[in-house]
Amino acid sequence: RIMRPDDANIAGNVHGGTILKMIEEAGAIISTRHCNSQAGEPCVAALARVERTDFLSPMCIGEVANVSAEITYTSRHSVEVQVNVMSENILTGAKKVTNKATLWYVPLSLKNVNKVVEVPPIQYARKEQEDEGKKRYEEQKLDRLETKQRNGDVILPVINPEPHTVGYSQSSLIHLVGPSDCTLLGFVHGGVTMKLMDEVAGIVAARHCKTNIVTASVDAINFHEKIKKGCVITVSGRMTFTSNKSMEIEVFVDADPFVDEPRERYRAVSAFFTYVSLSKEGRPLPVPQLLTETEDEKRRFEEGKGRYLQTKAKRQAQMQQAVQ
Repeated sequence: RIMRPDDANIAGNVHGGTILKMIEEAGAIISTRHCNSQAGEPCVAALARVERTDFLSPMCIGEVANVSAEITYTSRHSVEVQVNVMSENILTGAKKVTNKATLWYVPLSLKNVNKVVEVPPIQYARKEQEDEGKKRYEEQKLDRLETKQRNGDVILPVINPEPHTVGYSQSSLIHLVGPSDCTLLGFVHGGVTMKLMDEVAGIVAARHCKTNIVTASVDAINFHEKIKKGCVITVSGRMTFTSNKSMEIEVFVDADPFVDEPRERYRAVSAFFTYVSLSKEGRPLPVPQLLTETEDEKRRFEEGKGRYLQTKAKRQAQMQQAVQ
């Protein structure tokens, strides 16, 4: 579809959340279609995880986004989907790849939202493809468990914070989940949640550097629990790490199920977003150094630095392989 002004920021760059929402929609369609391809219990595919995705080049107002999805692995109860996003300038015909993403879905019964149904297997061209897929499946399953275990933090208001501190830029958004946000089963589309998370992360980044900002990458997004219609969700974001030209923002989503069931607030989704600051000409700008004040902030900064260095090393290794 063509990118319109309400899809973009004030500089004309399409929001990362808009692209993430399109990616998830494509993944949900192909997964649901596959899981209902054989006779059995009707189901809807629900997003469980998005692997790290890099925003390879910006997309602008007026360009056309072409989103393609392919199922690359199935386990008994999950589906791995690879999604590619390409932008096209319809005036010049120029095309470029903007995103590549890997998503994991689980099929939930239309009759019982808590029941996971079996996934029809796919045919692999080579045995190695199945083995590689199984390895990715085991890795993401372990990472999801580890991430859920460390999800206990909350973001508290800071009175009169100083510029460039964590408290100065931290932000929250409160949203009532309505029918238009939900699947046929009455829980929130993963793409809707990711779009809200990107909005909050963008506010944090803009507050910190006060320039035009764009999403550079998103670390793995883990969907720990479903969010049902009628819940009030709080999407919170805070700065965790800054390098010379990038910012890492931790974002998590907490749900309060007020309508259907009296249940305590719970952590539903968590992820790390990376943003870069751009000039009016679209060139990278230096990012103000994050000022850490508490021991927790210093710990999170060092953890973010470790993720940054690890990603940088992987990128350099990939570039060397490409040259060879």
